[in-house]
Amino acid sequence: MPTSKDDLKQLTILGHETKKSDVIEVFPNHAPGKLNVSLHVHEFTCLCPLTGQPDYATIDINYTPDQWLAETKSVKLFLLKYRNTGIFHEHLAVDLGEEFVRFVQPLKVDVVVHFKVRGGISVDAEFSNSSTSHC
Repeated sequence: MPTSKDDLKQLTILGHETKKSDVIEVFPNHAPGKLNVSLHVHEFTCLCPLTGQPDYATIDINYTPDQWLAETKSVKLFLLKYRNTGIFHEHLAVDLGEEFVRFVQPLKVDVVVHFKVRGGISVDAEFSNSSTSHC
């Protein structure tokens, strides 16, 4: 089924110039429970909460949507809010996962943050959630 004008009516960010956002916009899923979506963020930055030094990461968001799909430009602009935010790597995985669940309400989501080496150590942290744990 092609994308209809009704699918677009809730979107306010796509097609407009915006710097950052506090929301992840959604549009209707035409195949609830039958689709798996992977979003790969290759250039993510935030700050060390103690030193203020920049931290760099890639992020993978893998989800099984229910009624809604995440609009990708709004995800990109949502992630910009962390650019000047001090946050531990593990806290970021949880925050992103919980916010994704709040806005998109997927059946299942896994958020994996892969931070680059800093001080000789790289950190990967994973948040997982399914509809049975957030309903």
